[in-house]
Amino acid sequence: MSRIGKKPVTVPAGVTATVSGQAVKVKGAKGELSFVVPDEVHVELKDGAIKVDPRDDSKKARSLWGMSRSQVANLVQGVTQGFEKKLEINGVGYKAAVQGKILKLSLGFSHDVDFPIPAGIAIVTPKPTEIVISGIDAQVVGQTAAEIREYRRPEPYKGKGVKYANEFIFRKEGKKK
Repeated sequence: MSRIGKKPVTVPAGVTATVSGQAVKVKGAKGELSFVVPDEVHVELKDGAIKVDPRDDSKKARSLWGMSRSQVANLVQGVTQGFEKKLEINGVGYKAAVQGKILKLSLGFSHDVDFPIPAGIAIVTPKPTEIVISGIDAQVVGQTAAEIREYRRPEPYKGKGVKYANEFIFRKEGKKK
């Protein structure tokens, strides 16, 4: 049994949610998001809450039950609060700056890396070694952060590279003479 799927997603005041068939649309102060629930899961709007249930007792239906409920909860959180990921840059001369719709990254290569900022995403650099990615869609925010991190992942010896703010880098000892 899914413990996550059992909880209904409450729709706060100021947010309008509509369920038509398998499509869930949520509209709030920050924007509008939608998600199509898989056919193995039944979704309904009742008493100001969105309830997700499996259609049968198959393994696939039970697997998609909790995931669908989490996706719907992310829609509601996205249009009310939004999502945010923080990245830190470690390394001598490593820095980031936003210029218009492009994030310029200096990561020790012979050239700067230009990352085009996707639509619906806001990137700010409060410090040259800090990147804050925010938006209403959790998947797009996370994917953008992962793509930026992939340019120079943190290495285990000196910890140089781009890492998530809450990420722990397991450090290794170098060669001994």
